[in-house]
Amino acid sequence: MESGICVCGAGTMGRGIALAIAGSNLPVILYDVDAETISAAESQIKEELHQSVKSGRIPVTKAEQILLCISFTNTLSDCKAGLIIEAIVEKAEEKSNLFIELARFNTTQTIFASNTSSLSVTQIAEQTPFPERVAGLHFFNPANRMKLVEIIRTKYTHSDLINQLTSFAIQLGKTPVVCGDLPGFIVNHVARPYTLEAMRLVEQHVSGITTIDRLMESAGFKMGPFHLMDLIGNDINYTVSASVYEALGKPERLKPSNIQKQKLDAGKLGRKTGEGFFIYTKPASQ
Repeated sequence: MESGICVCGAGTMGRGIALAIAGSNLPVILYDVDAETISAAESQIKEELHQSVKSGRIPVTKAEQILLCISFTNTLSDCKAGLIIEAIVEKAEEKSNLFIELARFNTTQTIFASNTSSLSVTQIAEQTPFPERVAGLHFFNPANRMKLVEIIRTKYTHSDLINQLTSFAIQLGKTPVVCGDLPGFIVNHVARPYTLEAMRLVEQHVSGITTIDRLMESAGFKMGPFHLMDLIGNDINYTVSASVYEALGKPERLKPSNIQKQKLDAGKLGRKTGEGFFIYTKPASQ
């Protein structure tokens, strides 16, 4: 994107997206409304780059170059770019309102992309005065390493915008897949049976968490359903399940799991809190 890129939201996904962009030698602004969050994000990105150098994944010169590509801010008016990607809280109204606020500081050519994993991009777009410039750009965690990016088009989205986002994803070394705006898009829609059926087996005392994960991994899956949910975050995974369940008319087969709701209520969100379905040595950086 010639006019620059801005990522709004400096949590796990926002940081990962910013790293993916900077890793391709593109300048990126990382914004968060909270000063402490943006400060923590800078420290966590530096630590991740340090670990990458330490493990030999990248040379120190590359780490320095990546860091130089990222600007950190908690001032909204700094968010001026040709492409703005939001990775904030999963509430359609807040996403739309953010885009409307950002439009005040940007041109009529700016593209607004949502990293939502489950909300209707159409609904987000419809609440703005410029729905034709809104699309979904769904990265997967960790965004700087996972190759797939879903590009979600709505009935309003200009085809040229989809082409630009596809080219952008390829520039990042990602594999873009364009899809329509349906509940869960492609990956999260297909993944519901994988995780929900696994939890149903546990609820029905058919098998245990460790056994199910071991069997699925031995069958060729890179990660068992419970380790996968811990990586994604039980808060995020449960929210996606609930959203797909509601959007499709509450079919029994897609009903969110009580055992995951219990994890969520207990604050056992997975790797990022140090405990989910499994216990980890230390919480992952937020």
